[in-house]
Amino acid sequence: MTLEFFQVTCGIGAKEFPFMSEVSETVAVGLAAYYEFVAAQLHKWVDPLSNEQFWRKPYPYGNSVGHLVLHLTGNLNYYIGTRVAETGYIRDRDREFTDHQPPPKEEALRAFDRTIAMVVTTIRKQKTEDWGKAYTAEREPEAADCFQIFVRCAGHAYHHVGQIVYLSRELART
Repeated sequence: MTLEFFQVTCGIGAKEFPFMSEVSETVAVGLAAYYEFVAAQLHKWVDPLSNEQFWRKPYPYGNSVGHLVLHLTGNLNYYIGTRVAETGYIRDRDREFTDHQPPPKEEALRAFDRTIAMVVTTIRKQKTEDWGKAYTAEREPEAADCFQIFVRCAGHAYHHVGQIVYLSRELART
């Protein structure tokens, strides 16, 4: 149940639930740390790759590590940047996977790092009442509030970092 539920149903506010600000702080610290962990894991596996390896598809089907990094950058910039932080980012999802003239590896990683910094800053700016605010976005009907989109995006990022780990190992063998 959210704070908003209690406010509407019971006619009481945040002052009657002082522990909610502590919960909000715990959530923010935990989520921010998790996004930073995911970014560190990505760098652990991607930094040793050459630019050529970063963009090479080890299999004819699937993606390159670089395209997955572009995808994570676009995903977080849209779902959190545009929809929560109101950055104005405009996403071209198809291009994340099909860009035939992609940026150099270092440029793609800098964009990813800036995006993670934006996500962490946005998390830290959330007030107790912000976590339960209604959330809507194309392709994310299950995320009903801001808290849910931060969790869903964290899971999505970790999923793709797992793919990046696998691809990086395959690239190291070739």
